[in-house]
Amino acid sequence: MIISSSELNSILDDPNVIIADTRSFKEYSEGHIPGAVNLDLFAFHWIDTSKKGIENFNNQSQRLLSFLGVTPEKKVIFYDNVSGMLAARGVWMLMYFSHENTSMLDGGITKWKKENLPLETKPNGFKPSNFSGKVNPEIITGFEHIRDNLNNLKILDVRSPGEYNGSVIRAAQSGHIPNSLNIDWNQNLTKDGTFKNDLELSKLYDFPKDSQIVTYCQGAYRAANSFLALKKLGFKNIRVYLGSWGEWGNKLELPVEK
Repeated sequence: MIISSSELNSILDDPNVIIADTRSFKEYSEGHIPGAVNLDLFAFHWIDTSKKGIENFNNQSQRLLSFLGVTPEKKVIFYDNVSGMLAARGVWMLMYFSHENTSMLDGGITKWKKENLPLETKPNGFKPSNFSGKVNPEIITGFEHIRDNLNNLKILDVRSPGEYNGSVIRAAQSGHIPNSLNIDWNQNLTKDGTFKNDLELSKLYDFPKDSQIVTYCQGAYRAANSFLALKKLGFKNIRVYLGSWGEWGNKLELPVEK
């Protein structure tokens, strides 16, 4: 799920590689990895995890991934400024559609530039496909499953401490999902923006490997990054709460702790 800059540099000309720059178009146009297309994933928020809402998410995601040109034989690499949340969201989305041949660039374009690897400014066009991956319901969850299993899940709130304790308000309600533990996603990364090694990460996530884990944030971007960190450590049973606080905090009937 994680590719180094030197490894990516060695496969830039491979026709079976899709490189997706998940930053804004402005950042992309100022310089990107050669051959990369721009797919600003931040525009793709989703805060409805009812049964119908998930169906709509599946349909829209398939259209988005078709637009990107994903086919079974393609290796899809997402990158960000660092080993960030947008690239992580891209990797999680492809894993959700059972496309395992996907990874994020460790350290993002910051590390790439630091190593003086090639850049270009010309935009690259998409080569759309007809993508129809198989949904993997094991790595996604909605509000109902969490509400009904509050005492059986290890719920990780990966937002900032201020969002968690309610001093920063980003929804109708402030605070966090009851019983959730706050481990800010930024702690997954080193100072230079790469993922921490497994020893450092395991100190952060010191719980049994068979734990049933849910990660959430505000819009399931930071949560996707923590999902990848946990996967990297060998945790098997992890779900991303797609609606995250953007949904939970705005549903006044759901319980909240501060």
